[in-house]
Amino acid sequence: MRKIQKFFVSNAVPLLFTIICIIGVFFSGTPISTILADLVNRFDRNSLLVLSLIIPVTCGMGMNFGIVLGAMCGQLGLITVTILKMSGISAILMAALFGSLAAVLCGFLSGKILNRTKGQEMITSMIVGYFSNGIYQFIFLFAIGGIIKVNSDIILTGGVGIKNTVALDSMQYALDNLNIFGLNTRVNLFTGVFFFAAFFLVVLLISSLIHKNWTRRRLAELVICAVLMAASPIAAKVPQLLVANLLIRIPIPTFLLVILVCYLIQKFMKTKLGQDMRAVGHDRQVAAAAGINVNRVRIISVIISTVIAAWGQVIFYQNLGTMDAYYGHEKVGTFCVAAILIGGASVKKATIGQAILGTVLFHLLFTVSPLAAQHIFNNSMVGGYFRMTLCYAVIAVALMLHVWETRAKARDLQSQVSQAIR
Repeated sequence: MRKIQKFFVSNAVPLLFTIICIIGVFFSGTPISTILADLVNRFDRNSLLVLSLIIPVTCGMGMNFGIVLGAMCGQLGLITVTILKMSGISAILMAALFGSLAAVLCGFLSGKILNRTKGQEMITSMIVGYFSNGIYQFIFLFAIGGIIKVNSDIILTGGVGIKNTVALDSMQYALDNLNIFGLNTRVNLFTGVFFFAAFFLVVLLISSLIHKNWTRRRLAELVICAVLMAASPIAAKVPQLLVANLLIRIPIPTFLLVILVCYLIQKFMKTKLGQDMRAVGHDRQVAAAAGINVNRVRIISVIISTVIAAWGQVIFYQNLGTMDAYYGHEKVGTFCVAAILIGGASVKKATIGQAILGTVLFHLLFTVSPLAAQHIFNNSMVGGYFRMTLCYAVIAVALMLHVWETRAKARDLQSQVSQAIR
């Protein structure tokens, strides 16, 4: 009974939002296949941005609202390759490279600032984002064309500054619709399920053979993969699932990239540097006494977060196809923080599973809330206001819970010290 109670208490937030999403799906009156198709598309373009928050949380720096910096760096890369008239997958790769280089510099500078404001990292990262946005606006509204002469279609008619909306037609779906030997890698639902079931089956088998890991859990995972492989071709022929199979498209390259980033984060946290980050996140003073260079570790965590966010913004806009050059990055930090908190993370602990779950729940809510509001109140605007209010409310509640938990632990520690003295 205690285990069940502890489960519900520790997972109260994701369970609550799961219920809200189910209610929203019911009242939206939209076919499940349509909702899932939109959800897959949203997950495709937002998951990397949410994953970029994990390492700073592990390092004890709270939610990194400064991933706005990474988003701006990603947009810098996209603008650069657009000016260079690049297209296709080569444009995406070069945009990621340019964005990564800028993100390393911005992450380093941001980390230096956050090291000066230990204990106030979240509000500081938010202010750093606002300040950096001013520099970003100056560069692309005045410097490009004014100081740096550029000949491109994205420059305003006056010759100074770039347009508010930048078309990315030459690289839209370059990764999602990647063609390999003439085969399109954006496949229907059950082909995607079959591919990833086979992929994980092979990976798990190789891992089990190398590490000689044949636990019940591993055997269950292998059985699930095998069942999904066998069931996918059968399900694809079921008439009731035909629409869903055709409507829901799985971008295999993008999903493989997300899996790779998850794997790298997991492996990185097992390295010496990753363990140092955990130690710093647990207690900075103890970590410093153990010989860990706390400031260096914190800067590296911010750099990694900023680089992943830059990749995430490149993926986001290659999927969207049109970039809002001046405002597209502004809400990135807020939305991603809300998403990972909905997944059950806190300002002191975040996992890959919580990031993935939070991305799914948050964007499912984004999809169904306007539709549900349209049917309930005959006004879709209510859904828009609801999801924005919910976004900020989740962050506010998470921060209040963090303060309450910190104070409760301080009182317990003080009580234990008093009892020891007596």
